[in-house]
Amino acid sequence: MNKMKAVIAMSGGVDSSVAALLMKNEGYTCVGATMQLYSEGDCSDAKAVADKLGMPFYIFPLKEEFKNLVIDRFIEFYEQGKTPNPCVECNRTLKFGAMMDKMHELDADFVVTGHYARVVCENGEYKLKKAVDESKDQSYFLYMLTQDQLKHIKFPLGEYTKPEIREIAEENGLITARKKDSQDICFVPDGDYVSFIKGYNGKTYPKGLFMHKDGFSFGEHKGIVNYTIGQRKGLGIAYKTPLYVLNIDPETNNVILGDNEDLFTDEVSAKNVNIISGKPITEPIRVLARVRYRHKEQPATAWQTEDGILHVKFDEPQRAITKGQSLVIFDGDTVLGGGEII
Repeated sequence: MNKMKAVIAMSGGVDSSVAALLMKNEGYTCVGATMQLYSEGDCSDAKAVADKLGMPFYIFPLKEEFKNLVIDRFIEFYEQGKTPNPCVECNRTLKFGAMMDKMHELDADFVVTGHYARVVCENGEYKLKKAVDESKDQSYFLYMLTQDQLKHIKFPLGEYTKPEIREIAEENGLITARKKDSQDICFVPDGDYVSFIKGYNGKTYPKGLFMHKDGFSFGEHKGIVNYTIGQRKGLGIAYKTPLYVLNIDPETNNVILGDNEDLFTDEVSAKNVNIISGKPITEPIRVLARVRYRHKEQPATAWQTEDGILHVKFDEPQRAITKGQSLVIFDGDTVLGGGEII
């Protein structure tokens, strides 16, 4: 009998519900836990699944931490002309930060989530690998995990496809079996991040100038939080050729516009870097690299300089590499690490 204890992070969705079931079936002593992050939220589905599986259930109120560590940072990035990646920050500080603290408090051995990814131990080293179901793979958002964290993490869904997970939920009578997946950022459910920012902090953002890369002005923009690199729609400018956002300059409050081909570059660097093995990349290595979640990995060469900055040179130029997003490098299906694009 497995005497190990696992804290299951339960969102009330089908994925975390099945994660709990799978761990229970493997003989772990399981405890369900929901992190209250943004609103009071409805924990009834998560609690119902925990009750059905005979697990104690806790609610961890972390709204203040979520505000300070995730939402405030999200807004700050837009104010700095960057495009944030809040799921990465939530994973870093809460799901595998605060939740791990709770794991220790509860004298448990593992934190378990419904992420589609895998943890494998090879020759004493823990590796983060992509999920079997590449269409659902979330390893990109988990590049910040360390050896010590991976030792205490289980991703039971990593070996399954999404249809298989729904089938398991149906067969076991879980009320979340047909629940829809959440698509957007949890605190911006309609995807309108500009309205969220303005409504959240009540600030108004000053107008500035739309500038062509060659130095002439197109007139005023509505405030820099309204724009992201690569954007074409919603600029409200008639010009002889299509215009795209090339750069957002918070110092001058200007938004720089140009042609689509101006968006391509073969070099990118990142700070706040985490290399999962714990060993810096001192010599150039061949990798596959991604600069956003929906970006297909591309062949490249990666290395770190003494200051820890991660540098990647792609074999082919990539479009709309954006400050604040995550640069993540892979060796096949293994995540090597990543950082915040600068």
